[in-house]
Amino acid sequence: MLNGIDPRITPELLYALAAMGHGDQLTIVDANYPAHTAGLNSDWGHCLDFGGTSTDALQAILTLVPIDQFDRERPAVKAMQQVDAPDTHAEAVAQAMGIIRAFGHDIAMTERFAFYEAAADSFVIIRTQERRLYGNFILRKGVIE
Repeated sequence: MLNGIDPRITPELLYALAAMGHGDQLTIVDANYPAHTAGLNSDWGHCLDFGGTSTDALQAILTLVPIDQFDRERPAVKAMQQVDAPDTHAEAVAQAMGIIRAFGHDIAMTERFAFYEAAADSFVIIRTQERRLYGNFILRKGVIE
């Protein structure tokens, strides 16, 4: 236990977040996501668990990890688009939008299979206990100024 750090952030997750460099990405996924078979391409290639929802994880992680602001050509935060309703936002995504906007960013919606492909390049996948569908997010780490 450490002061000021959400107790659901495990030592392994804290290490992973600290080991990430500028431009590395992490993926936060819901309970339905194929986290262990997603085909991580990174050398790190870990899937770690978080004892809460994907929006809980997003809120906790963003207290420690800055979002990339350097590369404005590519979105720094992505969410999975709903298959049957691509123009609407799932409940978890709508909640996440408020969290991300509080940090000065927006969420880019990404088609399901494009999301899977992008997630495979993550430094780490964080599997949550999120039961709401489409609670899946990719964040690109920024720098601490």
